[in-house]
Amino acid sequence: MELVQDITTLRQHIARWRREDPGGRVGFVPTMGYLHDGHLSLIRRARAECRRVVVSVFVNPLQFGPHEDFARYPRDLERDRELAAQAGADLLFHPAVETMYPRGEPGVYVDVGDLARRWEGARRPGHFRGVVTVVTKLFHLVQPDRAYFGQKDAQQAVIIRRMVADLDFSLEVVVCPTVREPDGLAMSSRNVYLDAGQRRAAPVLYRSLAAARRLLEAGERRRDRVVAAMEAVLAAEPLVEPEYAAAVAAETLEPADPVEGEVLLLVAARLGTTRLIDNFWLVVGPDGVRDRWT
Repeated sequence: MELVQDITTLRQHIARWRREDPGGRVGFVPTMGYLHDGHLSLIRRARAECRRVVVSVFVNPLQFGPHEDFARYPRDLERDRELAAQAGADLLFHPAVETMYPRGEPGVYVDVGDLARRWEGARRPGHFRGVVTVVTKLFHLVQPDRAYFGQKDAQQAVIIRRMVADLDFSLEVVVCPTVREPDGLAMSSRNVYLDAGQRRAAPVLYRSLAAARRLLEAGERRRDRVVAAMEAVLAAEPLVEPEYAAAVAAETLEPADPVEGEVLLLVAARLGTTRLIDNFWLVVGPDGVRDRWT
């Protein structure tokens, strides 16, 4: 696997692949590094579906607020390099901040509109503007046929799918199921911040979602009842400070009432200084409830 840190060399590799194999798909997995099994599942999926696989490792300062964890975000390039190669990546793109933003903060951003104003966007102003701007740059540089994102960051996935459609990118966004620990905790690079007690408490996010799903499976469709089920489970864990629980339409991120069709159950909470999010992405219909991404 090649490690590339500059844009010129990245483009040379992509151009050579296209010349040598004009019909071969290029898959792309953008990450902020400190890879875990969730990231590796995306790389393996890309490997199974594409001739070439590019993984980026870039901690993007544009998506961090002034009091967030950019400086201490976990980083381990050598570990990431080894894991990405084992999972099947052909190239690891690891640019410096100065490479991605040579003139400092960009003068032009991608505005993601109303989809970014709720839920995570309301809690982290400017976050999605930073995410979509860097993803746009990376799509422009890599020019993939398919790009792979995890369901865990569901609002991000919804926004990127909409961006690709609205701006006519010639690529497919593939959303892959959340990978979880045995106790249900969604895998995240930020889980490393949790102390032992917080780690034991953290699966309450998953349990809250599971409680709401059970209600839906029993036939409940009233949004207030579904949301109350999530809130009750979160409130019962003393180490958790809930931020929000919601049942929303997956396309618009607007509250869903009744909770039917393609929906997202969303939760966010703090455990000490660590902020965690989780979701279930479901299709709720007259014949029952199923996962949207499998």
